[in-house]
Amino acid sequence: MATFNSLGKRKDKIISILVLLPSMILVGIFVYGFIGNSIWVSLTDWGRGAGLAEHPVKNFIGLENYRFLFTNFIQGRFRQDLVNAVFYTVFLLVGTLGLGLFLAILLDRPVKREGFYRTVFLYPMALSFIVTGTIWRWLVAPSGGLNLIPKIFGLPKWNFLWVSSRDSILNFNWQNIIQIILIIASFVFAIILIRAIMNREKRVIIKFSIFLGLSLLYVLVLHRLLPPILPMEEAHGFNLATIGILIAAIWQYSGYAMALYMAGLRALPASIRESAMLDGANEFIYYAKIAIPNLRPITLSAVVIMAHISLKMFDLIYAMAGADNGNTGHPSINMYLTTFRANNFARGAAIAVILFIVAAFFIIPYMIHSHKERQGL
Repeated sequence: MATFNSLGKRKDKIISILVLLPSMILVGIFVYGFIGNSIWVSLTDWGRGAGLAEHPVKNFIGLENYRFLFTNFIQGRFRQDLVNAVFYTVFLLVGTLGLGLFLAILLDRPVKREGFYRTVFLYPMALSFIVTGTIWRWLVAPSGGLNLIPKIFGLPKWNFLWVSSRDSILNFNWQNIIQIILIIASFVFAIILIRAIMNREKRVIIKFSIFLGLSLLYVLVLHRLLPPILPMEEAHGFNLATIGILIAAIWQYSGYAMALYMAGLRALPASIRESAMLDGANEFIYYAKIAIPNLRPITLSAVVIMAHISLKMFDLIYAMAGADNGNTGHPSINMYLTTFRANNFARGAAIAVILFIVAAFFIIPYMIHSHKERQGL
């Protein structure tokens, strides 16, 4: 009997492998194979000569394209695009998650025509970024749209340049980029370390004590011993021209965040709310102390999804501001211009790989966290 069961399990395993094998081969070739090819191309000089030749010459030059992007003074636009991508991600996360949670809490109560409001808030997500960009390009036009709102109340119209402003705030010197990143990392490491000390997690305490120590060592001492990244100071910051694009993106995806949070709120047992109310909690305390903390897995998933979307805003930016507007730039736009206008395929591949690595910073920790949770179950 045991032998029969063993043979049955082995047969099921073989059948499962055979069923999955075609998909695994296709994914291996058309996903990971192309990713590997892009990494290889980024390590060559393809595009310096006749890039569009039938048999182009590709010489291996190592990390030269990456060094050029981050340290050559000509590539100031790429570095600003990278800074823009960070701000796009941060503000898109804050805007969509904050507004989505607010809408979900409003609809979590008994509301007449709830289905109608839910559909209205969720509908923008059904539109493509091109359609959204076209609509919002009219709304953020300097001579109309949002700038005419004050006239409804008898006030002078605004003159803000939503996607063409040249002003910026939160400026910093690119020479200090490593120190800034490590200062932010040190802050995160310190929070994790404090929580680990409170929970008496020895392994986490040791690991993040080392991380925090190394980060502070570089910030306080080592950066003074190394040569500057650029031969001159280079200012970067938050371009106000990106505000119009951020408003359009938040408008489109806040409904999706609302749907995620509504699913989480509706999944909470009604007994939890009833118990909280019996203990004297009001609506604010219920959501702040009970409901929202229980939505942590939803928030984590939403962060990963929205961060991934923020790295794929090519079509929205292209539709609203065009590819040549440096104030609203994004690495994906820069990759398009470098690859298909300048025909510098190697440098365009390097930008693509950088975007891939940035996306991995969000996705891989999420996958590790999800795997650990499944193992715990």
